[in-house]
Amino acid sequence: MSEKNKINYKAVIGGLLFVLLALYLADVAPSVEVAWVTAILLLTIYLFAFEIVRIDIVAICIMVLLGLSDLLAPLIGLDGGLVDNQHLFDGFGSNAVISIMAVMIIGAGLDKTGLMTQVAAFILKVGGRTERRIIPIISGTVAFISSFMQNVGAAALFLPVVSRISARSGLPMSRLMMPMGFCAILGGTVTMVGSSPLILLNDLIITSNQGLPVEQQMATWSLFSVTPIGVALVVSGILYFVIAGRFVLPTTAKKDEGATASSTMEYFQGTYGLDYALFEVQVPPESELVGHMLDDVEHAYKIRVIAAQRGVDDLRIGPGGLARDVGIEANSILGILASPENLLAFVKKFDLILRDDLQTFSEALAATKAGIGEVVIPPSSSLVGKSARDVWMRKTYGIAMVALHRGGKTLREGEGIRDLPLQAGDTLVIHTTWDALARLEKNRDFVVVTTEYPHEETRPHKVGAALIFFGIALSLVLFTDLRLSVALLTGALGMILSGVIKIDEAYRAISWKTVFLLASLIPLGLAVEISGTAKWIAEQTLALLGERPIWVIQGAVALLATFFTLVMSNVGATVLLVPLAVNIAIGAGGDPAVFALTVAIATSNSFLIPTHQVNALIMGPTGYGVPDFMRAGGIMTIIFLVVMLGMMNIVFEGG
Repeated sequence: MSEKNKINYKAVIGGLLFVLLALYLADVAPSVEVAWVTAILLLTIYLFAFEIVRIDIVAICIMVLLGLSDLLAPLIGLDGGLVDNQHLFDGFGSNAVISIMAVMIIGAGLDKTGLMTQVAAFILKVGGRTERRIIPIISGTVAFISSFMQNVGAAALFLPVVSRISARSGLPMSRLMMPMGFCAILGGTVTMVGSSPLILLNDLIITSNQGLPVEQQMATWSLFSVTPIGVALVVSGILYFVIAGRFVLPTTAKKDEGATASSTMEYFQGTYGLDYALFEVQVPPESELVGHMLDDVEHAYKIRVIAAQRGVDDLRIGPGGLARDVGIEANSILGILASPENLLAFVKKFDLILRDDLQTFSEALAATKAGIGEVVIPPSSSLVGKSARDVWMRKTYGIAMVALHRGGKTLREGEGIRDLPLQAGDTLVIHTTWDALARLEKNRDFVVVTTEYPHEETRPHKVGAALIFFGIALSLVLFTDLRLSVALLTGALGMILSGVIKIDEAYRAISWKTVFLLASLIPLGLAVEISGTAKWIAEQTLALLGERPIWVIQGAVALLATFFTLVMSNVGATVLLVPLAVNIAIGAGGDPAVFALTVAIATSNSFLIPTHQVNALIMGPTGYGVPDFMRAGGIMTIIFLVVMLGMMNIVFEGG
């Protein structure tokens, strides 16, 4: 509660500072229109930075506010709306948004063929068991994949791959996961479809051209225009971890023990300190436990009931089977997961009959049917901010959470884990049936780390079709004048029609949060450009910088983009800063297209703190803390800026 109040206190102070800044800028702005756009711009930055509400909701609110400006114009001193309402929703049909949706579907289709399992086997075969060989192979592979799909999607695909490689090689996950995550981010800079900012860039350039004279208008970038810079960034990232990894990468001792464990229970005991085992108890009619709800006893006695037999035909296990409000009846048989010490105390307290081995549940809880697994809560999960109790996790998903790993600490049953609001990157240690876990693999609210269990087969026979349509999409992008969205959607549709991925799976593969965030911010970028706000801010920035070489001004733009992407989404930072960068370049005599590209690349420079979705995703399974990111990410941030600016000035001759 105190932490929440602290966060709110900071938000209030931040809000006051933003209001004072808005009032000052309104006083010096050259027109009423520029003053209002600047105020909305500051409001957007404030809401993004302090996360008052979800960022996609912020974007939608800003879009609606721009639409309402048409109605409110006479009251706020405007001649008309800040954005033409006839074009307010153009973002939802924009080239960038459709392209991102198609990339997500193509990525999901490639994953559905089981290519990741083959990749893991190949890496182990080629890389052996040494860190200096495995890190470059993992990092290079994920960077390549990330160059053609969303980097958080590539990182999510590789979570189980890295887990499996860690278990088989004996290397701790904490030594492998950060290089993988950082290179997934870096891989997004290798092509113009590797990250949302780069996909969005050409649309922003076209928008900026509307306010520029013909001689200053910019050409759009092709698919591989950015490749030399992206490849240099990936190589520098891999070399950084190979050379300096032993100094900057954390080593979690417990992960070492778990990685070499020979059985599932030994792995979870070594990794999370869980000395749990499966037990079966019978509830005699005279026991005081009769009439209690599961919720009455699980927390108090630090046990977890994962199955119940309440009659000959009433076996309760899996989704819809057990919940905290299930009553315990006389002669019930309970399947319990607990430490021996806590189980014996529970049996003694309620005079239960402890069986020597599993009898009733020998089939239902057999290793071929159920077991312990790990799942991670991704940043896009709808469960973030909700507790297991809020969503009735055991009843809804058929998973019994027995531990929660967050920030390097493992919390167990009896420590309030079911009441804790879930955070991005949380690792949940769960007991579940394998059927239920297989269903979770299709659920975007979870990333399933456990891979080696009996589950639904992928579609390896569709690998050929997936690669063919991926190749078709790539060829259309490279060798035709088709719009990027049409080319990529051709590949995505081919995968659907050929059965690589089903249409419902394609819908689930799309991050609708990203779609609405991007589409809703496009009108704000248009307002910043056509109102003259970008030009005015650029003039003030150039006046502040004074007479400086072009590369120094370009470096300042890159630093600004790096800062923005640490406190807000990379899409938001790109939309806000590209019009500004274009006007700064024109004022300084630089190439506006190169300055715009600088922003789109620099918004991938997000390593210092775990605000990027990829960094949030890898925190839980490894126990990384903010100091770990600051130590390794601080150096990576500097390397990124130096390599990016150096390569851009070599490739584009200083812009």
